[in-house]
Amino acid sequence: MLGLIGLGLVGSALVERFRAKGFEIAGYDIDPEKMKTHEGEGFVACKSPAEVADRARRVVLSLPDSHIVNEVVTGPKGTLSTSSPGEIIIDTTTADPQMSVQLAKQLERRSIRFLDATILGSSKQVRESDVIVMAGGTLPVFELCTDIFEAFALQTFHMGPSGKGAETKLIANLILGLNRLVLAEGLVLAQKAGVDFNALLDVLKMGGAYSRVMDTKGEKMVNSDFTTQAHLEQHLKDVELILGLGARTKTPLPISALHAQLLRAGIAFGLAEKDNSAIIEVLRKMAGIETGSL
Repeated sequence: MLGLIGLGLVGSALVERFRAKGFEIAGYDIDPEKMKTHEGEGFVACKSPAEVADRARRVVLSLPDSHIVNEVVTGPKGTLSTSSPGEIIIDTTTADPQMSVQLAKQLERRSIRFLDATILGSSKQVRESDVIVMAGGTLPVFELCTDIFEAFALQTFHMGPSGKGAETKLIANLILGLNRLVLAEGLVLAQKAGVDFNALLDVLKMGGAYSRVMDTKGEKMVNSDFTTQAHLEQHLKDVELILGLGARTKTPLPISALHAQLLRAGIAFGLAEKDNSAIIEVLRKMAGIETGSL
């Protein structure tokens, strides 16, 4: 049996993929309604993280941030209270790398193995098995979890010791988020200039400016369809972690600093729980373009 804690957008998509591959799942979420959504063949709803760890030798975490990860693992009724030596915790959270390293060391003292196995891609892409996993931890533990990763990932990379999966995810998210921002800026300029959106997207996809963001977010931006695949507020959390990594490594990140300001503006405009493609609405507001999304 496979454990899964956290049944949000990505966690729910993981349930679907694991079920499709024949895994039996012991699942938990703080919201009972989310567990009810998945109850049925192949899914056992648990009462606590401790029960998940008692039922499963490998536990996948899909949680909002590292503080919640620590609470789920080490807090009252956390997984650590029932884990036995040799168990594996696979944290897919976009995490604080330093906290991942500290948690891995704490678990190692109890002979519990840990991977920071971050996911590059949205919940929609998880459902389509079109994401990349970037894992930090020891290679033998990584190899013991390849069947889990193959259930939902297009490709998986071992990035080095604990914390390196989390660091890689932050760097990838820096570039991915700025790709979204640049696309949004170009589309707003096109809107102000009266250039046809659909024709422009076709041009961009065929030229040197192409990025996969145009496939995943282009139509959503053009049509103001901000049905959530990944929350805008969640990406602000990621950018703040990116800026923290920059500060620790003494790396200037001026564009990411600007990105954080724009994301904070988006939250102030009420876009926190919209899809992260809603960053275009912030730029539309700045350009004097009013839409029904703000």
